[in-house]
Amino acid sequence: MKSLSFHRSPGVEMKIEICAAPFDPMQALATYQESLTGLRGRYGATAVFIGAMRDVNEGNSVQSMTLEHYPGMTEQQLQQIVTSAEQRWEVLEVLVMHRVGTLYPNDPIVLVAVWSAHRAAAFEVCRAIVEGLKSQAPFWKKETLSDGAQRWVEKNTAG
Repeated sequence: MKSLSFHRSPGVEMKIEICAAPFDPMQALATYQESLTGLRGRYGATAVFIGAMRDVNEGNSVQSMTLEHYPGMTEQQLQQIVTSAEQRWEVLEVLVMHRVGTLYPNDPIVLVAVWSAHRAAAFEVCRAIVEGLKSQAPFWKKETLSDGAQRWVEKNTAG
C-alpha cells in the first residue's frame, strides 16, 4: 500500500492511498476520522463516497477486473484532482483510497471522504474528486468476463 500525505496550509490536509490489497472502507474511514484530533469541533460535515466493482458492464457478466496504474504519475494526478477541487470550495481534510490489482464483484474500489465546516462544500468537493477520478486519473481496467474472455474498459460510466 502506497500512502502519501500532503500538507498545504495550516489545518488543511489530504491523504491519498493506492492500495494493492483489499480494504474495508468503513473501517478505514473510522480509523482515519479517529486520527483527526486536530479537527474536532471544526468540521460540521463529512461527505463520503464508496465505489465498488459491479458484476455487469456493457451488458456482459464480469467475474473480475484488474486495475493497473503508473506509480508516481497516478499519485501526482490524484493530488492535482484533489487540489483543484479544494481551490473551489473550503474544506479541512480529504482522504482518497483507491485499489489496484485484481478485484471481484462487490470489492470496494475507491473511498473518498471530505471533511468541511459545511455540508455544501463537503458534497461538492467529494463529487468533484469522484468525477476527476473517473475522467482524469491514470487507471487502466481489464475485465474478465464470465466466459473467460478479457477486454480493456474503453470508457467510464457517466456520472
